[in-house]
Amino acid sequence: MFKSMTIFSAIICIMAVSSPITAESLWKPQETKSQLADKKAAKVGDIVTVVIVESSTSSQKASTDTKKDSSVEAGPGVGPLLDRVPLFSYGGGDSMSASGSTSRSSNFTAKMTATITKVNENGTMELEGTRFVQTNKEKEEIKLSGTIRPQDIATDNSILSTYVADAKITHVGSGPIGSRQKEGLIGKIFKILF
Repeated sequence: MFKSMTIFSAIICIMAVSSPITAESLWKPQETKSQLADKKAAKVGDIVTVVIVESSTSSQKASTDTKKDSSVEAGPGVGPLLDRVPLFSYGGGDSMSASGSTSRSSNFTAKMTATITKVNENGTMELEGTRFVQTNKEKEEIKLSGTIRPQDIATDNSILSTYVADAKITHVGSGPIGSRQKEGLIGKIFKILF
């Protein structure tokens, strides 16, 4: 019995070596992420929604106050000629006061999608995007580029523009309404002359 069992084990080992046993898998090798995991952008070609919320306010004030007083007195001197010079005095002053202030504020809100163009060695990602809209001959173009961190991307695959490093955001619009906002030629001439 022991001898027949040893022969049977040897036959199974020979069969296993000669023909490997394979099985079909339900999971494909390229599916490394869980089906329940967030679909965050992580590689070149992935897209990220950028919520542009930019606002800036600046103000500057300056004031100057200066004052200068001076006086000179001279009287009769020594000698026959200078003794006849009468006493005279001079006094004067100068003062200046000035002040000025400037203030500026701007707000820019938009939402656009950008594509990841490069993944850096430290894990940060560079992105670029352009959005062009034309409505009733009015053209509007927004361009965005910068660097983002993966941990700043929200679960809905969006990121605020305030988290974009080295951000370059340009917004250009043109069309009939925009051209009406420009100063006319006659107005420019009057500004130069007067």
